Amino acid sequence: MNIQIDFWEMSKALLLIFWTLWPLWLFVIFIIIIRIMIEVVLPKEFKKLKAAIRSKKGEKWRADRDRLQWLRGMKPSEFEDYISNLFSRLGYKTQAVGKSHDGGIDVIAEKGGVKNYIQCKKFITSEVTVGDVRSFYGALVDHLTNGKGYFITTNRFTLEAEKFAEDKPIELVDGYKLISYIKMAEKGKKAPRLANQSCPRCRGKLVQKNGKFGVFYGCSNYPKCTYTTNLKNN
Repeated sequence: MNIQIDFWEMSKALLLIFWTLWPLWLFVIFIIIIRIMIEVVLPKEFKKLKAAIRSKKGEKWRADRDRLQWLRGMKPSEFEDYISNLFSRLGYKTQAVGKSHDGGIDVIAEKGGVKNYIQCKKFITSEVTVGDVRSFYGALVDHLTNGKGYFITTNRFTLEAEKFAEDKPIELVDGYKLISYIKMAEKGKKAPRLANQSCPRCRGKLVQKNGKFGVFYGCSNYPKCTYTTNLKNN
């Protein structure tokens, strides 16, 4: 009998303690749930989020890298035509002059009556040296007034080349900066068509054509005259 009474009293005491300390038990349960989330649930979701962010960045990097590889796979003349077309879409009147011009100037880009001169170097592994940039600057001296020169490559410039161009009216455009130019052009509008324009070399008619890199205008006397341009209407 005494044992039963003691057990009953003990049960009442434990029940009283439980109800008295219920906030503590609730807190303990809350801590256990939080710990389970931290150790089990959240790491999985965090890993998924981290993987998604890394994948998105990776897709962008791969897209830029693949585009650079595509540009590096062009022939030098194709790259010059591409740059001419690119600046045309950026709002310039452009002419791909290539070997017909002195000093290694490949493209003339005009905007607002100011002419800018572009040299293109389609490099895969080689870097543009200070000698390359110095020679380009020498060719610009007799041509520049208010404009500037653009030295564009599909690879990169040496540190010496960058230092040389710092105080010169020359913008160095490496492969990844070129990609940013391309993205700018993709957000813009296409250039209007040419109308009633004649070839400056032989006075033939300029005919609209569709090439590998988009619309361009070529002389009607081709192949006797190989003049091409992306010149826009005013």
